[in-house]
Amino acid sequence: MPSEPTLSSAVASIAVCLLVLGVPGVVTGLAAGLRGWRLAGLTPLLSYAVGGLAGPWTAALGLPFTTWTFAVTTVLFAAVAFGLRRLTRHKWPPSPEPTVWAPRAHWAVGACLLIAAVAGFYAAVRGMGHLGAIAQGGDAPYAANGVRYIAATGDGSLFGMGTLNWYGDGSPPFYPNAYHLLAAEQYTLSGGSIPLTLDTNTALLPGLLALSLVVLVREFGGRAVLAGAVALTSVAPVMGLYESMNRGPLYPFLLGLALTPLAAVVLRRYLCRVAPDTGFVLVAAAVGLLCVHSSTLFGAILFAGPLLVQRWLARWRLIGRDLLALVPIAAASVLVAWLQLFGALGLANGSLPYLGWPIEWRATNALGALLGFQHYESRPQIWLSVALLLGFVFFARLSALRWIGLTALVTGLAYILVASSDEPWVMALARPWWDDPYRFISMAIVPLSFIAGHGVASLQAWLRERLPTRVPAFAVAAVVLLGFVAVTKGLYARSNGDKVAGGYRAADPRTLVITPGEERAMVELGRLARPGEWAMNDRFDGTPWTYALSGVRTVAAHDDGTAPPSDARLLATRFRDYETDPAVRAAVARLNVHWVILGRPSQPPHRAYSGAGLLELQGLPFLREAYRNEDAVIYELKR
Repeated sequence: MPSEPTLSSAVASIAVCLLVLGVPGVVTGLAAGLRGWRLAGLTPLLSYAVGGLAGPWTAALGLPFTTWTFAVTTVLFAAVAFGLRRLTRHKWPPSPEPTVWAPRAHWAVGACLLIAAVAGFYAAVRGMGHLGAIAQGGDAPYAANGVRYIAATGDGSLFGMGTLNWYGDGSPPFYPNAYHLLAAEQYTLSGGSIPLTLDTNTALLPGLLALSLVVLVREFGGRAVLAGAVALTSVAPVMGLYESMNRGPLYPFLLGLALTPLAAVVLRRYLCRVAPDTGFVLVAAAVGLLCVHSSTLFGAILFAGPLLVQRWLARWRLIGRDLLALVPIAAASVLVAWLQLFGALGLANGSLPYLGWPIEWRATNALGALLGFQHYESRPQIWLSVALLLGFVFFARLSALRWIGLTALVTGLAYILVASSDEPWVMALARPWWDDPYRFISMAIVPLSFIAGHGVASLQAWLRERLPTRVPAFAVAAVVLLGFVAVTKGLYARSNGDKVAGGYRAADPRTLVITPGEERAMVELGRLARPGEWAMNDRFDGTPWTYALSGVRTVAAHDDGTAPPSDARLLATRFRDYETDPAVRAAVARLNVHWVILGRPSQPPHRAYSGAGLLELQGLPFLREAYRNEDAVIYELKR
């Protein structure tokens, strides 16, 4: 199949992905004074901040988003960070890195992080079948086409991707595009396919989440055993990342979820030493989360807000100081990210209808789903529940990280409300996440998996206190952590992968939304069509992937038919009347339609295609059949 990469192209895609996510953030972070685990964890988020601002601002200045403009923006970020660092390091001496871990502990945490990243990568790729597999969900073609659009046109604006589906008199919606901008760079530099680029990013997400939580533990002075345990437990829950790899996939949301814990890291670092350089990192992190997706910033506030509660309960006199210190941060963030903020406000004011999601079940069932780590799966992930129980039993030992219990409570209650109620006030509060219970349960699972990791680490501490002193603490930690990996059968990697599989493959490939035959036809159209020629297609037969796979524009580029352009509506209903209908001929001319591509039609009782204009085209005199396979057909329009 065209989507199956070679080993060399898969390795190249992974290497380029790490390069694009790493270099801008490392350069900026070093200039801002970040070192060690802080630098490692914040590097991807800083890279998304750089790219997420570079794209819209270069578009506003009339410049393309390319590797060069991305590089120049990185230099500008690093220069500002370096200048602020030099300006303030004497007046505000840098705070030292925490020294609570022995040198050997760093290696042990790194090993746990590696195990977590490998388990998560394996689960994702097992579900996909192979890197480069085409995601079957409705959100996938929007992201895939958007990445190719940015790479091909250099348009990094916040509305540009939407013009693929809402062109002409259509109104393209605002959509934060940091994910797509960096993916476009990866696609350009790696020379791989769009599906390979998307899949590589997806498979690395569990490792990113584990890294973010390790840095969180490190920042708050937690034990190395806790950091290692949290890394392992964070990638095990099926509802954390894998459910939304199956559906959608929800690429920006999942990325934002993996980076969200870093909000607490930069917030604490700034409040402990209020200075321009720490403020720069906080602004960059907040803007980076916003650039990934608007809901990510709100999710970060839900996650990190409780640390302020614990901080202020302990020292209430800090409330005024902290709020005053956050005012310039808010002002600077609005200044540099006003394109994203105004776009988000426009979307909230109704450019797309907001209907929400139906109720899942009663509140008690929703609570059971959280505590049992079982959403719609046939079996609970029982060892995570056991670890969570231990985490609650030994909760007081979390010390400076006790606030994460409030995070779990707030996000858990939010999920329970969304899952069990359609009250107007609930839907209003849930709007940044489209009232989607899958997103809310994912947000709640992150702090719950952290507490489960604390349970595993507390078991190690309890055993160490009771075993003879001649038994090395390191050996006890190794037995407990590796034992958890063993009893969970590799952090539930196989069952999590099976969950992902539903969004990528099926026992009978011809039952997929994008069948192998349709994929071959879309690639073939790229060989047949000349540059600039469009193809008529259906919105629901898999062919909206055509642009991502071949570079040929289609009349429908997304399965979202909300307020489509008038030309798209006209052609969907009356295209087969091309010979006799002047309006159809005019629309075909305006869009430069030269081809028709149709995928496997739906089976009764469903309509074969979404519009009557695509029914029974075979044999019409104005069409010449140019290609056909078992699932798709391509016609050339005789003009």
